Amino acid sequence: MTQTAKWQPSALQKERDAYRESRRRRSYVIAGAATIVVLAVAIPAITNSAGWPAFAETYLSWNKAKDSFLPVLRGLLVNVEIMLVCGVIIAVLSTLVAVARTLRGPVFLPVRIAAAVYTDVFRGLPQLLVILLLGFGMPSLQLEGLPTSALFWGGLALVLSYSAYVSEVLRAGIESVHPSQRLASRALGLSHAKTMQSVVLPQGIRRVLPALMNDLISLQKDTSLLFVLGTVTDALLAAKIEQAKDFNFTPFVIAGALFLLLTIPMTRLTDHYAKKQGFQGVGGLI
Repeated sequence: MTQTAKWQPSALQKERDAYRESRRRRSYVIAGAATIVVLAVAIPAITNSAGWPAFAETYLSWNKAKDSFLPVLRGLLVNVEIMLVCGVIIAVLSTLVAVARTLRGPVFLPVRIAAAVYTDVFRGLPQLLVILLLGFGMPSLQLEGLPTSALFWGGLALVLSYSAYVSEVLRAGIESVHPSQRLASRALGLSHAKTMQSVVLPQGIRRVLPALMNDLISLQKDTSLLFVLGTVTDALLAAKIEQAKDFNFTPFVIAGALFLLLTIPMTRLTDHYAKKQGFQGVGGLI
């Protein structure tokens, strides 16, 4: 019995692969050389400037960084907790709003209007303004049965604002699913709710997942806005407390670096997934 020969690329294919590899190596060499040149010019220009010693002492103090690292890190854990709790609530609320805006039929007109008004209002209001209004306004009312915690109302402000944005992203994903998918599901006997749950939503979410992941990255950063309430000791407020001790701004640099350690891996993961999904121009720096 003759064994099937293993497939081998043709000479032309090998030549094309070799050309692409040479171009890729060339791109890396040029990018590396350009980066080295820029750093070689920028670093001496900055470090030899007249204000560099004072700047380094005020913003890049090693001793201050060591003293403030743990308090800022503990504050960052608060930011992560807020992001996780708010993220789950946002996922549920935004899905409900997105589905409400896609309901068909005249009987659902009030539902569609309510969902549209909600998204218009909370997409139109600045995030910081919503946090201030709810974080300070609602506890001052002292309504019976409602929490008075500024953290609760600040988190709710994040949920309301982000749910308005995320619901529109989800609605775009839902409406991108071809109507034939719905018709085929209904022809098979699935109800509208089952069609939405099992056919439309999974496809729609998959199509807009990179955008949803970017919203999660933005949420992680915007949790720091709660520091304006003064009662939520997150990374930014912890940095401000440490800075106020001697007016050294190094703790803010530490807070920024810690946020970057969270957001940059999430950004690269988003690009990687987007590239796998077929989006062009993402997934790499070169």
